[in-house]
Amino acid sequence: MKKLKGKLKEKIEACYLFAGDDYELFSRGYSMLLRASGLNLPEINLVKFDDENFSMKAVIDACQIMPMASDYRIVLLKNIEKYNESDKKMLANYLKNPVSTTILVIFDFYNKLQALKNDCCFVDCNRFDKTTLSSVVVNDFAKKDKKISAEALDCLIDFCNGYLSRIVCEIDKLVYYDIENSLITKKMVEALVTKDSEVVVFQLTEAIASRNADRAMQILESVKKEMGILGLIVNHFRRMFFISISDLPDSQLASLLNVKEYAISKQRAQVKNFSKMQLKKIYALLEEVDFSIKSGAMLQENALYFLVLSILYI
Repeated sequence: MKKLKGKLKEKIEACYLFAGDDYELFSRGYSMLLRASGLNLPEINLVKFDDENFSMKAVIDACQIMPMASDYRIVLLKNIEKYNESDKKMLANYLKNPVSTTILVIFDFYNKLQALKNDCCFVDCNRFDKTTLSSVVVNDFAKKDKKISAEALDCLIDFCNGYLSRIVCEIDKLVYYDIENSLITKKMVEALVTKDSEVVVFQLTEAIASRNADRAMQILESVKKEMGILGLIVNHFRRMFFISISDLPDSQLASLLNVKEYAISKQRAQVKNFSKMQLKKIYALLEEVDFSIKSGAMLQENALYFLVLSILYI
């Protein structure tokens, strides 16, 4: 975000490609861009496309229109899930000779247009490192006349899995919990903030790796009713297996497994707690459980317990 802020002071580019795993950063970067452009009459000079109204021809046509009573016109292409090759070719051709008074903004949350990174001003919206994120969160609390203790801040970031998009949803809850107290404490965070599902799965894996059956069962009891938790556990261990047998760098492996690089780097640390043979056996077990559920031989809740208990003793 700091790089974007600096670039916007120097020059407004014809196209900005936003990509990453923290959607709050898309929003904040876009707000910076709107302010820097000095956009007037947004009802005329701002056009948005999503899956409901998308066609690449309509996007390019919108880019060709001159702004009215404004230096710039903004065309926002927002998280389109499917582009065909013709769409990509048409966009690439436009970027060779873009209209100077149009700012094309592309939100590429699904990483469909990464081949065009070098043809645009790329905006990295992956999760901040902890130091940067901590600074941003402290500042957000300060804007509401609140402070947060160091241990509460660590807990909040951990519970939200480092996502600013999740943290901002929790800030007002924490701010208004005790209006008279200016300090946000760890106890408040633990009482009010729900742990991100990925964090829970990570903690469950840690408990299994340390053969702490009581802790593993405690975690499982707390999440067994959550939608999709079995899928998260299965995918977590599958990725660990592929990480263990691959020599590819995190970026390439993340692309192949269709996940964010952050997830791969975080799981790589956990892989060290298991041998390759253990992960191979776990992978075979995942296939067995998946088949049992799909064939109706095992209920999902039973499958959760069977899977976790089986992994504990592999």
